[in-house]
Amino acid sequence: MMQEKVLEFLEQRPPEWRLVASAGCVLAASFFGLRWRKRRQIQKRMEEERKRRAESERHMRRELRDFHKQNPAVDSKKILELPLLELIEKLKDDSLTPETVLYSYVEKALEVNDDLNCVTVFLTDCKEQLKNLRAERVRGPLYGVPVTIKEHVGYQGHPSTCGLVQYLDVLDKEDSVMVSVLKKQGAIVFAKTNVPQTLLCYETSNPIYGLTVNPHNRAKGAGGSSGGEGALIVAGGSILGIGTDLGGSIRLPSSFCGIPGFKPTPERMSLGGVRSCIDGMTAVPLCIGPMARDVDSLVLSMKAFWCDKMFHLDPSIPPICFNEETFSSISSLRIGYYEEDGYFQPNPGMRRVLLEAKQLLEAAGHQLVPFRPPRVNTIYEMFIKAMVGDGGRTLADKFNNNVVDPNLADSYLMYTMPRVLKRLLGFLLRPIFPRISSHIYSACGPRIIGMNSSGNGGD
Repeated sequence: MMQEKVLEFLEQRPPEWRLVASAGCVLAASFFGLRWRKRRQIQKRMEEERKRRAESERHMRRELRDFHKQNPAVDSKKILELPLLELIEKLKDDSLTPETVLYSYVEKALEVNDDLNCVTVFLTDCKEQLKNLRAERVRGPLYGVPVTIKEHVGYQGHPSTCGLVQYLDVLDKEDSVMVSVLKKQGAIVFAKTNVPQTLLCYETSNPIYGLTVNPHNRAKGAGGSSGGEGALIVAGGSILGIGTDLGGSIRLPSSFCGIPGFKPTPERMSLGGVRSCIDGMTAVPLCIGPMARDVDSLVLSMKAFWCDKMFHLDPSIPPICFNEETFSSISSLRIGYYEEDGYFQPNPGMRRVLLEAKQLLEAAGHQLVPFRPPRVNTIYEMFIKAMVGDGGRTLADKFNNNVVDPNLADSYLMYTMPRVLKRLLGFLLRPIFPRISSHIYSACGPRIIGMNSSGNGGD
């Protein structure tokens, strides 16, 4: 009916109108056709990646079946219950073999992944890693320990996508420095774990690999952006994981999942071969660090990481090894603490845990000094400005060839919104939601100052 009315309308108009209308229809059809084709190509590439992940799972299940046929008496449950320090001792005295430990964790990781969706790919070169491990004359401090790594930590022959489709075809030509150090120290890297799209989200979800849920409550998230690591470790599928942290990406999932994690001082651990999502952003430094079941495991891993191998592969890292004397010192410390900073309010559970930690530290002989961080609102605004110093254009470009994850829909809108609209929205919201207004203003990007012909500055 509508089509007939349109045709009748055009027949009553001059030929020029019909020509313009036809051209408009062709352009519209071309535009939407190209968009549909582009979206279909993106969907097809994501489906291919999911098939690759499924094939890696099938490969590991086949290897697992072969291992159990040859070793029917292995008690995987007892192995999985061992703390890292005790596990390493049993590996070093040959009470356990690296193969036995590896396949115990592979089996558990496969089971956990079916439930939580925390693994992006299983690394199918484990047999080759075991072969290389047996050829080593000296056993490293992580000899035979199965380790998992966050998805954007480079591993030879695999993509590091940050949850973005355009990186699926960019395969790492060599291992990242962190992976090289792990292998040198005797660890066996067997899986990569899930991340949020762009890494800048507290919900570990992306259109390629899907959503990772919390092991304690499947209706809750695992935190971000190292949520895949946090979920896998607390569910028993990994004993030691490598995460990264820019604004809480190790600390948040560790907190959400109930495990310890450690964010080292910036530039103390090599980021060589780790993909950054925001190209050129150095004002807020990314850090790489361990996640595990207990603090002793974090300490042991940091002792292993700070070694000649890392300092040789990345000369920008200061060659400072773990200071055992300082760590083992029993002298009392003067420790500052605060219950709230005047900007972000802790919930009752957070406040309770903080005060319990304070009491335990005081009981251990340390001096706890209350303080209040100054100008937290200003610091937060500076953090946002540093993260999106170009007004979010770099991040907007990342989304152009992707399906936007629902958890990032609001962020995507903010990145793509014209600067003038951001400022207008920030102005309108200031009386009602001053914090949201401040956040929007901070995400506007810098004011560009140019020079006119007279030499005066122009906005």
